[in-house]
Amino acid sequence: MKKFLTFGFWDRVARVILRNRLVILILILAATVFLATKWKDMRFSYTEANLLPADHPVNQEYQHFIDRFGEEGNLIVLGIQDSSLFTPEVLNRWNALSDSLNRYNEVALSVSLQDLKLLQKEDNPKRFDFVPFIGKKVTSLTEADHYKKQLFDSLPFYEGLIYNKKSGAVRSAIYLKKDIVNTPARKTFILEHLNPLIESFEAETGVDVRASGMPYIRTLNSKNIIDEIGIFVGGALLVTSLIFFFFFRSYRATMIAMITVMIGVMWAFGFLGLLGYEITVLTALIPPLIIVIGIPNCIFLINKYQQEYKIHGNQVKALQRVITKVGNATLMTNITTASGFATFILTKSSLLKEFGVVASINILAIFLLSLLIIPIMYSYMTPPKERHLKHLGRSWIERFVSWMENMVRNRRITIYMVSLGLLIISMIGMSQIRVSGSLLEDMPKSTTFYEDIKFFENEFDGIMPLEILIDTKRPKGVLKLPTLKRMDELSNTITEIPELSKPVSIVNLVKYSKQAFYNGAPKYYQLPTSNERNFILPYASSFGDNAGLMNSYVDSTGQYARMTTFMQDIGTDQMEKVENNLNTKINALFPKENYNISLTGKALVFQKGTDYLVNNLIISLSLAIFLIALFMAWMFRSFKMILISLIPNLLPLVITAGLMGFLGVPLKPSTILVFSIAFGISVDDTIHFLAKYRQELMKTGWKIKTSVYASVRETGHSMLYTSIVLFFGFSVFMISDFGGTIAMGGLVSATLLFAMFANLLLLPSLLLSLERNIANKKEFKEPSIDIIDPDGDEDNKLDGI
Repeated sequence: MKKFLTFGFWDRVARVILRNRLVILILILAATVFLATKWKDMRFSYTEANLLPADHPVNQEYQHFIDRFGEEGNLIVLGIQDSSLFTPEVLNRWNALSDSLNRYNEVALSVSLQDLKLLQKEDNPKRFDFVPFIGKKVTSLTEADHYKKQLFDSLPFYEGLIYNKKSGAVRSAIYLKKDIVNTPARKTFILEHLNPLIESFEAETGVDVRASGMPYIRTLNSKNIIDEIGIFVGGALLVTSLIFFFFFRSYRATMIAMITVMIGVMWAFGFLGLLGYEITVLTALIPPLIIVIGIPNCIFLINKYQQEYKIHGNQVKALQRVITKVGNATLMTNITTASGFATFILTKSSLLKEFGVVASINILAIFLLSLLIIPIMYSYMTPPKERHLKHLGRSWIERFVSWMENMVRNRRITIYMVSLGLLIISMIGMSQIRVSGSLLEDMPKSTTFYEDIKFFENEFDGIMPLEILIDTKRPKGVLKLPTLKRMDELSNTITEIPELSKPVSIVNLVKYSKQAFYNGAPKYYQLPTSNERNFILPYASSFGDNAGLMNSYVDSTGQYARMTTFMQDIGTDQMEKVENNLNTKINALFPKENYNISLTGKALVFQKGTDYLVNNLIISLSLAIFLIALFMAWMFRSFKMILISLIPNLLPLVITAGLMGFLGVPLKPSTILVFSIAFGISVDDTIHFLAKYRQELMKTGWKIKTSVYASVRETGHSMLYTSIVLFFGFSVFMISDFGGTIAMGGLVSATLLFAMFANLLLLPSLLLSLERNIANKKEFKEPSIDIIDPDGDEDNKLDGI
């Protein structure tokens, strides 16, 4: 491997690149066209991100529930809180909206005022009939008031499901067909049919309609993700190009860099299509990430080209030395960056695996593109003019580097004290970090659909389904009175939990049956006694297939029942308390020898997935640190240097974690990514610095102080350039509407800024303070890889360019 990566090898690479420019450009164009043809295969996610592996017990329990009762996230709700609803004009228009929805093939069942059924007792023969609540068009205000009074005073069966008695809010429940919930048909129905119908109703009546439910949220959320891809790519290109031009003051340098990263973006989309991966909230970040990570490659290469040309004025030699001198270092830094992303592949979460695979592949691809395109394009252009080289001696950069050098020379104690103080304060902040499993926390707060979520949380106690699966272990066991009483008591417990809505189960229908048996008197909305059950049973046996919605709550054998409640947007800690309270009650009510009870549903799966992901990503980060430490050991062959070099890279991570604690930013899937991403990128500066330090040691005859100061001066310029680009590049993500993306952008930007100062202040200070322990000639004399060309004056000429 060492032979493979020697500068003799890179000299041959330079010759191949520069002597086969046209062929290489044609190959890049062909690869770009090929990957562009794969864009059509990109798929957008129509399901929630399942963070758990398929074989996880919580996932298996959820799959068991799906096998029994089918997809449970198929409910869309429409809500109104307006006194004008119970006027003839608005009520008829609301009913017409329900009629319109029922005509769509995508709708399995609609439960609105128009669709409500009254359970009515008939004696000849003994049966219960379902009769319409509103049987005809409403013609008068008196009639509308009658329906309102009957609904709120006489139909407790629909309380919490259709109306809120305290506030007067009313909602409709639209159940999509289960086989289209996770398909593009759901998106088409919501965006092209449902939303236009709602807008038409609002325009005609002047009444605001609230819309929510998991299918609705997922559709609008995925639409926002898709919309943001273009914004991120455009924003990243704009910001990085402006910064790039500010540094280089060269239109052609900026143009070459932008062409390079835009081809990288095209490849990123192509790889997503080629691998058949879905566009998720994570994979949507990859194209702009490629821009932000690719620009530093361009800076290193173009800056080195201009430096070389300024020294000797030979364009051919400058182009060759760009490849031979910077190629190895850039390859190593891109490998470490890719390694930070690649550790996600080792998690069992398919969401993170796909993100890790595509990100790491494209980081190496953008390195290859930079190494090929930049020297080749410059070889076809005229040599740089004096104005193109002015930035190399820019005074403000020199002042910054001089300040850094002065701090390392004279203020090392100050550097250590500040570092120690930040460490202590950050550890205090770390103790305040909480883990969040909120399904809605990252969603755009400024959107109408988020406001609607909060409306349904306030009026109907949530929209995220939490399911309780009850296995009675015997056929027809659900309809046994002892089972129904146990379910009723559990239902009462759920109702008392503020974070949960009033549950829906077969118990509700049995209670309604007793009310109907007593001619609809609301006070009889309760479970029948043993004697009453014998009288009611002949009537209830007539339900057959007419029970409509409630058939979804008992399976065909009568052995399994489900109880559905809806949960507010709560975090992991609250969810654990709710889960513990429910399990305590369940264990007390349902003997394990007679019942198997399990909690499941999308809300619980997501909560458990967050806990699982945080634990796995902590392991992933630890692995990334370990792998990169091994990588640096292989490069520098010095265990002591590994320990020294890890300190300035781990300290920024601790500071960032402290900031998260103080700012109340929780650990969640989006923010836990920050640490692996930032560590993989920040270690690049360490590699550049230590490589330069080793080179200076050999040039100065192992004079440590001279070597450290020279390394600060030499690497300070490029570190400042790349850190500024990375800071503002990642800051682009803060324009997102998604809380997790905003937090990730801000935290990565801050971490990389801290890392720059740590590598230019703390790392050289440590090298100086521990010089006797780490400046061992044997450790630095024969590194495994020559990161920087030890012979900077070798004149390798290329003919035929």
